[in-house]
Amino acid sequence: MPPTNEPNLTSARSTRELIQDVMRAESSAIRRTADRIDEQVEHAVELLFQCKGRTIVTGMGKMGYIARKAAATFCSTGTPAVFLHPGEASHGDLGMVGQGDVLVALSKSGETNEVNSILPYMHRFDIPVICLTGCKTSELATRSTVTIDVSVPAEADTIELAPTSSSTVALAMCDALAVALMQMRGFTREQFALFHPGGNLGRRLLATVEHFMHAGQELPTTQRQDVLRNVIVTMSEKRLGAAIVVDDDNRVLGILTDGDLRRTFERCQSPLDEIAADWMTADPQTIGAESLAVDAIKVMESKKITTLPVVDDQRRLIGVVHLHDLIRAGLA
Repeated sequence: MPPTNEPNLTSARSTRELIQDVMRAESSAIRRTADRIDEQVEHAVELLFQCKGRTIVTGMGKMGYIARKAAATFCSTGTPAVFLHPGEASHGDLGMVGQGDVLVALSKSGETNEVNSILPYMHRFDIPVICLTGCKTSELATRSTVTIDVSVPAEADTIELAPTSSSTVALAMCDALAVALMQMRGFTREQFALFHPGGNLGRRLLATVEHFMHAGQELPTTQRQDVLRNVIVTMSEKRLGAAIVVDDDNRVLGILTDGDLRRTFERCQSPLDEIAADWMTADPQTIGAESLAVDAIKVMESKKITTLPVVDDQRRLIGVVHLHDLIRAGLA
């Protein structure tokens, strides 16, 4: 029979079930680990919190990749950290470890030669060792200051050999340690943004309204007594979908939107001769230039508006920020 490109529905279903089984097995392993958390975890967090130097994270093979990710997570959440390759450590890289540091060592078996070979150096210089291992009687566990049990009853792969559940549990435990340290340090969104200035997270958390507001000649301003005929001209020229009503001192009195104009045309026989003061929304929502752009989005979404006047501390108009500009910048 010639080969066919038709999908095997039975095989497809079996694959979906297998993927579900793997995810359930790994999530179950995390739950079991969470249920047996003890004082060793609290001791580990306290050691890391009191650390005057850096958190050195090490692991070999798959646990090495988890260790790299853990070091990156620690760094981005306020705990200075670095990954130490255990195979390179004995060939000069131990020079990055100094007194005041804390070592976090990951090993499923606790008998990884490359990891255990650096323990004498740690002991010699009184560097605390926190190990995450699946065997509490292993060499690594017995020679560590703190031992965190990350054992799993079985791996999630079909032959129960490839690091799957064990590496997932180790990753989750490292994340949990980082989050606990964040809370102890009072780590803020602003601090997080400072460590991520180049990415979308940094833009979302650091960008202020001033970066996106329209100002100067772009402002669609009008006066209380202006007739709507002139207001429409201003709105058309400035293309922000609104006109800001200001007094002689440039203080914001109200706002006229496209919706306000439509209602005027629906209700009045001579809408173009109506004056702005009679149809504006008085004392509109405003925002300061130093406010975060994400906060401006929250205000506009909660009030169901698209335009916000930007004012100084005397409520004088200095700019206008539009929701579409913030969306185009990837902030919403």
